[in-house]
Amino acid sequence: MPSLPRSLPQICVALALPTAAELSRAAEAEHKDGSTFFEFRLDRLREPDTGVDVIRAFRKRHPDAQVLATCRNKQHSGGFAGGLERQLAVLTSAAKAGAIAADLEIESAERAKAALPALRECVPLMISYHNFQSTPALAPVLKRLQTIASDAYKIVTMARKPSDNLRLIDFARKHHGVPLIAFAMSENGVVTRLLAPSLGAPFTYACASGAAATAPGQLPARVMRTIYRPDKVRRQSRIYGVIADPVAQSKSPLIHNRALQARRVDGVYLPFLVAASQLGDWMKFASELPVAGFSVTRPHKQRMMRYLDVIEPLAKRIGAVNTVWRKAGRWRGTNTDTEGARKPLSQHLRLASASVLIAGYGGAARAAAFALADSGAKVTITGRNMQRAHGLAQLVRGETVTLQQAEKHGYDALVNATPVGMSPKLDDCLFREHVPGEVVLDMVYDPDETLLLRRARQQGCEVIHGSEMLLEQAACQFEIWTGESAPRSVMQGALAQSL
Repeated sequence: MPSLPRSLPQICVALALPTAAELSRAAEAEHKDGSTFFEFRLDRLREPDTGVDVIRAFRKRHPDAQVLATCRNKQHSGGFAGGLERQLAVLTSAAKAGAIAADLEIESAERAKAALPALRECVPLMISYHNFQSTPALAPVLKRLQTIASDAYKIVTMARKPSDNLRLIDFARKHHGVPLIAFAMSENGVVTRLLAPSLGAPFTYACASGAAATAPGQLPARVMRTIYRPDKVRRQSRIYGVIADPVAQSKSPLIHNRALQARRVDGVYLPFLVAASQLGDWMKFASELPVAGFSVTRPHKQRMMRYLDVIEPLAKRIGAVNTVWRKAGRWRGTNTDTEGARKPLSQHLRLASASVLIAGYGGAARAAAFALADSGAKVTITGRNMQRAHGLAQLVRGETVTLQQAEKHGYDALVNATPVGMSPKLDDCLFREHVPGEVVLDMVYDPDETLLLRRARQQGCEVIHGSEMLLEQAACQFEIWTGESAPRSVMQGALAQSL
């Protein structure tokens, strides 16, 4: 009886296309890009049998490539509309064509118990469970799966909150000796996909680069392979990350993972989607995973403070943190956005006695206001909500002006600390007629040049891209977490490439 190969690549690229020609082209493109392990979703083909010929031809052209064949029934979130006997026949044909394993959902497996030994004579079998609604109690799920003799088991659930991920991760750890692939779908569950191999799973799943995912939360294979490198993450690796809502657009994972790799730190930096109502749930998850340190961004910078044991004095004055780490069992917080704003501006003008207009009043704006006021600058706050602008101005002994008034004045520097102009709303700008600053720092870094910076450049202003602030605050975070000097050129190169 065949068994699963012991040295499978740890990233399996799931391909679900409607025609054999498209499936073949997608597999060729991913193989050329460096992938050698694929899931062919035969059930997604208009004619599932045509996928058998694709497997045979692809394996002949690329003997190094390995294919997992899946033909999931339509009644169980798949695309195969035929009967059970036909479903097993397609998987058997795929095995004879060169597939190294077959995935069969538990619902079909339970109905086909008598026929499964014959299928396992042809190909190693993986029995899978999918729950697209929630993460239920997992022990009964595994018990159900193990009633079917199989070479591996797969449990895939839906993560709605951080603690769903924690339950799944703990379960995988406790069953390390079982040939089990366990992870959660959704953007919330991305972390479980990335950590699955370190928890004992023989592999995890990705989607094709530039193609639609076959399940919620899949990341492109190239991103997984080059940025997160799940094959390099071990049980003892340190885990860092960023918490945000939304989080998918964050460039921090790219910057920090390249920095960790450059300094040969045994760690990985992950994106954590955390809703505003889930901070308490997140902190429980972070403590038990455990997470060594994490970045905090919109909308959590101010509310995070209530969950920390120690807050550095400047961050306490600001009333916001963007950097958290654990030392001696205690959660500590600081704010590196201060250096992110101060250092780039100080390279363009003398901050002492400079007049600086800050647009915004959130966590990043507060950090900039305190940092610049402490450096001797005269700070003025503006924004769409004048009550909030006035509140921040009072804290730094500054002034307040409306957006319309600001355009009629001149300032040595303007700092946009709002998300206005961020992708995808590229045509938005706080200042319609005149950009009121000789030096303009826009904290928005995607796109590389916002409408604000474009208008400022046309006026002859000096401009500072948001990437400079992002890199400076990230470098400070890296040094706090690791004790290593930040590889700024590596971090800068990674961000420039992504933008």
